[in-house]
Amino acid sequence: MDILVAILVLGGLGLAFGLILAAASKVFYVETDPRLDKLNECLPGANCGGCGYAGCGAYAEAVLKGEAPIGACASGGNECAQAMAAIMGVKAEAVTRKVALVRCSGERTYDKDGNLTKGSKIKAEYEGFKDCLAASKVGGNGPLSCKYGCLGFGSCTKACKYGAISVKNGVAVVDEDLCVGCMACAAACPRNLIIPVEPGRNVVIACNSMAKGAVTTRGCTVGCIGCGLCKKICPEGAITVTNNLAVIDYTKCTNCGLCATVCPKKLIKDSNVENLDDPTVKPINGPAIKV
Repeated sequence: MDILVAILVLGGLGLAFGLILAAASKVFYVETDPRLDKLNECLPGANCGGCGYAGCGAYAEAVLKGEAPIGACASGGNECAQAMAAIMGVKAEAVTRKVALVRCSGERTYDKDGNLTKGSKIKAEYEGFKDCLAASKVGGNGPLSCKYGCLGFGSCTKACKYGAISVKNGVAVVDEDLCVGCMACAAACPRNLIIPVEPGRNVVIACNSMAKGAVTTRGCTVGCIGCGLCKKICPEGAITVTNNLAVIDYTKCTNCGLCATVCPKKLIKDSNVENLDDPTVKPINGPAIKV
């Protein structure tokens, strides 16, 4: 009998609380805009933070409230932007795909005796926590002689949700096929080495050193020395030298590759300038341009 009473009491309490919760849900119900769910469906759900918000849900809410622009989702790209614009009843500008570029060419190579033959020089061995920010705080700007170069401890690789960036020979390298341009890697880099560029760029100045030429040379065999030869030869005026560093304005660059032919450090890489011995290369206005 006691067991039956206990069961009835518990059942009654459960029913009462259920009714209370049901009533509360009716009283405190907040109607949501049906467009919010549709906006969330357009987004990739990666929660990479590239849009500047905590996640896809937060970005969708901001777009719905008019607090964020459509097209800020790098992972979703143009397809996502156009779908969100249709839901909001507005017209969105076409979104150009961007990928990350690591502005450092200091990949280290050694001869058979272990001597550095190319790349950034190491002034001391770092044996602490494998994190770029931690390493940069030790021994005066970290273990590298160049205080602007990639530390190579993989903070960017940990931040990338797409496996698009890895560390090779001491320097972070981006796989453009996997990169969606969310720039989570850039936020993780303590030296601000990573910038967005259009994929497939033939001409790239991958260096961030603003030291004087002699100082840069002591720290890296391939660093930009700010000589200005690339600036002088560029027919489009796309290259400037500021703070001892050559920088390309890609809105002007035509990928002609002339700058690569005069760079004394052979820093300007991935150019379409090739050797004339290559049968696919023909001389155009002097330099050899691959066609």
